[in-house]
Amino acid sequence: MAKKSSYLDNMVGVGDMVLLDPLTDESLLSNLKKRFNNNDIYTYIGSVVISINPYMMLPIYSLEKINAYRSCNLYELSPHIYAIADEAYRSLRDRDKDQCVLITGESGSGKTEASKLVMSYIAAVCGKGAEVNQVKEQLLQSNPVLEAFGNAKTVRNDNSSRFGKYMDIEFDFKGDPLGGVVSNYLLEKSRVVKRLKGERNFHIFYQLLAGGSPDLLKHLKVLPDCNHYTYLNTDTTTLNGVNDATNFTAIKTAMEVIGFSNAEVDSIMETVAVVLKLGNITLKSEFQTTGMERCYIDDTKVLSEICSLIGLNQSILNQALCSRTVEAKGDKVMTTLSVAQGNYARDALAKNLYDRLFNWLVNRINESIQVKGKIQKKVMGVLDIYGFEILEDNNFEQFVINYCNEKLQQIFIELTLKEEQEEYVREGIEWTQIKYFDNAIICDLIENSKKGILAMLDEECLRPGPVTEFTFLKKLNQVFSSHQHFESKETMNSKFITDTTLTDSCFRVQHYAGRVTYNVTEFLDKNNDLLYRDLSKAMWQAKHKLIKSLFSEGNPSKTLLKRPPTAGSQFKTSVGILMKNLLVKNPNYIRCIKPNDTKSPNKFVDELVQSQVWYLGLMENVRVRRAGYAYRHPYKPCLQRYKMLCKQTWPNWKGNDRDGVRALLTELNIPLEEYAFGQTKIFIKNPRTLFDLEDRRRIQMEFLATLIQKTYRGWKCRTHFLLMKKSQIVISARFRGYNQQKKYKRLKQATIVLQACTRGWKVRKTQRDLREEKRRAEAATIIAAYWHGYQVRKRNRKYFKSNASKTIRNFIMSSIIQKYFLGLKKTLPSMSPTDKKWPALPYRFLENTHQQLKMIFYLWKCKKYREGISNQRKMELEEKLYASELFKDKKASYASSVPQPFKGQYLDAQRKAKYQKLANGIEGKLLMMDTAMKINRKDGKHSPRILMMTNNYFALADAKSAQIKTLIKMNEIKSISMSECKDGLFALHIVENSSVGVKGDLLLNSDHLVELTTKLHRSILDTTQQRINLEIQDELSLKFNKTTVSVKFVKTTGKNGNIPVCKKKNSHLLEVQVP
Repeated sequence: MAKKSSYLDNMVGVGDMVLLDPLTDESLLSNLKKRFNNNDIYTYIGSVVISINPYMMLPIYSLEKINAYRSCNLYELSPHIYAIADEAYRSLRDRDKDQCVLITGESGSGKTEASKLVMSYIAAVCGKGAEVNQVKEQLLQSNPVLEAFGNAKTVRNDNSSRFGKYMDIEFDFKGDPLGGVVSNYLLEKSRVVKRLKGERNFHIFYQLLAGGSPDLLKHLKVLPDCNHYTYLNTDTTTLNGVNDATNFTAIKTAMEVIGFSNAEVDSIMETVAVVLKLGNITLKSEFQTTGMERCYIDDTKVLSEICSLIGLNQSILNQALCSRTVEAKGDKVMTTLSVAQGNYARDALAKNLYDRLFNWLVNRINESIQVKGKIQKKVMGVLDIYGFEILEDNNFEQFVINYCNEKLQQIFIELTLKEEQEEYVREGIEWTQIKYFDNAIICDLIENSKKGILAMLDEECLRPGPVTEFTFLKKLNQVFSSHQHFESKETMNSKFITDTTLTDSCFRVQHYAGRVTYNVTEFLDKNNDLLYRDLSKAMWQAKHKLIKSLFSEGNPSKTLLKRPPTAGSQFKTSVGILMKNLLVKNPNYIRCIKPNDTKSPNKFVDELVQSQVWYLGLMENVRVRRAGYAYRHPYKPCLQRYKMLCKQTWPNWKGNDRDGVRALLTELNIPLEEYAFGQTKIFIKNPRTLFDLEDRRRIQMEFLATLIQKTYRGWKCRTHFLLMKKSQIVISARFRGYNQQKKYKRLKQATIVLQACTRGWKVRKTQRDLREEKRRAEAATIIAAYWHGYQVRKRNRKYFKSNASKTIRNFIMSSIIQKYFLGLKKTLPSMSPTDKKWPALPYRFLENTHQQLKMIFYLWKCKKYREGISNQRKMELEEKLYASELFKDKKASYASSVPQPFKGQYLDAQRKAKYQKLANGIEGKLLMMDTAMKINRKDGKHSPRILMMTNNYFALADAKSAQIKTLIKMNEIKSISMSECKDGLFALHIVENSSVGVKGDLLLNSDHLVELTTKLHRSILDTTQQRINLEIQDELSLKFNKTTVSVKFVKTTGKNGNIPVCKKKNSHLLEVQVP
């Protein structure tokens, strides 16, 4: 099979050490050195990138380089960190595999810069857009902020990460970044108060003093001189080639991009200033009367400045720094601190304050960059953690750092060496085992939950009684006396080996990277990481919101009975979570190597590099990669990815997946030695074979895309053509119709014009003829008139003088009468029947005519008015007329009833069910329904009744129970009587032989007497065809139970208004007082 040319074939040394021949330690080291001297700092071991720190800037990170490595296979260009970053990004985007980039190596080997390059490359190659660019910028700007607060100059590195950082960058299905999450591990907070000679504190302290504006420094009450502060007072305060002031400006800009508010930035700087000032608190001792030593603050100026910054009472912090509250059996006792204890408390507060500030900073960055809401996403993790450290004096920090590196080395071994070899055996591939060093025994030595060093350390910290570092070391000597990777002075003496490098306070661990001696001094204190509760309470009382939130355990309402976990156990848990997170992702390795200890460019120390090559296991990695297969994939995904390269498998393979892959590779003429079939996977030996498959797939995908595009464009064009054709037919039909309509309108308009002209001509001609005929007729008439006049005058000439006066008189009279009628026309009155006005008489001889015209006009007006009123109105007027006939000039209350309309229905029978039931229970048309008062025959008292009247019956019902009490037929009423006054009292005289006549006549009172009597009188007339008597007089005669009773009306001015008051004087007299 033809091999594709690659830049690996034309370069200095060997770009991929899998191809190195012969493969020895010397040849591998020589190849790295040769490439380093040619500024080729990157070398491959299969898919693992070896990066050697050049300690200078190289022109290989430009935008052109990024574009060159974008979407290229790993071996198409010379080895570069961009190549593995691109491979990881494309695997995540195209194959939906979560990725992680593991960057490992010693301190000073360039891990931090490598992580920046990976993130900058991913930011450059992913999508564009305002929102995407904002996310990328926030992710990138989080690095300088975390470096400022978490990095420092060490003896080996000017920008050493003093914390572990793992960032998960989250992408959407298109490969555009959505956000990220930063995890931090064990900040070296002891650096705040103590460092080795030649090292610096964290960068932010120097950047604040160098770059802070005068106003900011004045507000923080700090001076720009580093030597003024105890925590910064060392022989090294500046870095070569680094401008702290410029970096401080960059830090503030980065915070603004991430989303920090101005108030948050100010709070952060105030907290940094407080940490600086804590180091300047000087404690002195004095002896109490009891003889015990106590400490006190010599100069309270610094204390006052701290308290003013955080808003705390000075006495509270002073007491917390110089004393301590101890609880014993439920009692609280305050004890004073010695100077040593006070300094420990001060430094513990400074370390804890800075450590909590850093953790808050990480959480605040996560709030800005993390993905909001539940979105399906892909994840790429980038691990930049402190490298393996072997210092002159190694303490607790170096121990946990090296433990973390042991775990990373264990993952590397499991995933690249052990797992790979085990997979070959599991898949049935012929394989010769390659020996390698497995550091699981070292990890177990440190992290074993029962007999590990960390477990022993926690046990000593929690054990009651006198506990020191020496008791801890003694326990280690007992437990690990025979462990091959643990050494101490006692264990060496027991083996009769003299080692002067081991002191009584030290032990040694044989790590994968070499033997490291640890000094157990301060191991217990750093593992306990205790902060006196008095200091937590003091900080919680501060008005400074940020600092108050950092010490939530100082809240008196929160009682913490449980001892906080130790620093070692916390770190062990965090590392365990990190390892689980890394194991579920596809790893991409960048192994960083430090060429020399002096940070000098172009200097390659063979011994130093050789030791790193050895403990990184690079030789074993090369051997495994050379003997193994570069690519392996399950049959089904492999067939799905490359099935378009074979006619038999495209578009669908109906047989077994393994047979489909075999058919695919056979048709592509790939040599048998280039691949092997496992139980579940296909193994491809040479990466070039994989790249060749990818190139063919890319070409075929382009062809298929072109075919799909062609088919789609054809379908789209056909659809568009048919739509255009249909549209053209519709448009043509509409246009023809429109054109014909327009043509028809023009013809119609022309025809109308012609018709109009023709008709006009005919009319004008006819008019001319008529005019001519008229003129002729007029002329003939005039001639005839003149002729007849002449004949009359000639014939009557002898009579003319005798008839002249009569003719003149007739002419004058006709003129006067004409003028009279014209004037009368202009001054006619309104059409209202009530308007009886008439114009004045202008000529006396027309008086009779004037009166006759007035009468005729009034009668005509009344006729027109009658014709204009409705039948309902006519009935109302007839009732009013009938009432006038009955009551006019007889009843005093008649005049007030005239303008009031006769409603008849004063109770709404439709709205109330009981009224409706009463109305339906009486035969005939309901004429009136109202309330009335019935006068009791015995005592003259009033009883309310519901009065109902139809054209056949007169009924009274009880107002409460709505039951009919009295029902009278119209022919049973023989007469009606009432007084002449304004009262509403009236009597109904009942026929004696009727059903109600036995009890006698009815005496009632109604507010609508005139209307009631009118309707009743007319109803009786319509029913019986007889007019009953209506008696209106001041004294009435009634029959009550066959007894004649006289009703006498007496006019009074009482308090009852118009309501009559009945009083029965005796059995024959009823007196009614009326207004």
